[in-house]
Amino acid sequence: MANTYSQIYIQVVFAVRERECLIKKEWREELFKYIAGIFRNKDIKLIAIGGVEDHIHIFFGLDPKTALSDLVRDIKSNSSKFINEKAFVRGKFYWQEGFGAFSYSRSQVNDVARYVMNQEKHHAARSFKAEFIDLLERFGVQYEERYLFDWLE
Repeated sequence: MANTYSQIYIQVVFAVRERECLIKKEWREELFKYIAGIFRNKDIKLIAIGGVEDHIHIFFGLDPKTALSDLVRDIKSNSSKFINEKAFVRGKFYWQEGFGAFSYSRSQVNDVARYVMNQEKHHAARSFKAEFIDLLERFGVQYEERYLFDWLE
């Protein structure tokens, strides 16, 4: 084949280090716009972004020549630098190491996008921990709960 054709839809989820509630509503949209710019600059199709105080979800069409772990590393590195330069938080902002990544079919795109953009509504009744464990179990991802998060004690 002369060209590469793909359809890869990924939802990535990652949390603030120690699950601190640092992503305030007042500047959350500015953060999301900044992250959208990272996708634009990499020419990767961003479908939806959403989150709450302690974590975010990003749903996008992955280009097959882009390594997922490199993309997430760049998003986390650049967005934490952005947050720190803007002094949105007292002290230094960090994302937790690692992330969750889940793939979807074309028929699920609208539902997943809606879900990602309505995170505040979902988390009014459900914790991030419960949500993330549900994703892992629904997708058959093996895990040990004690290693999932850097929890504040």
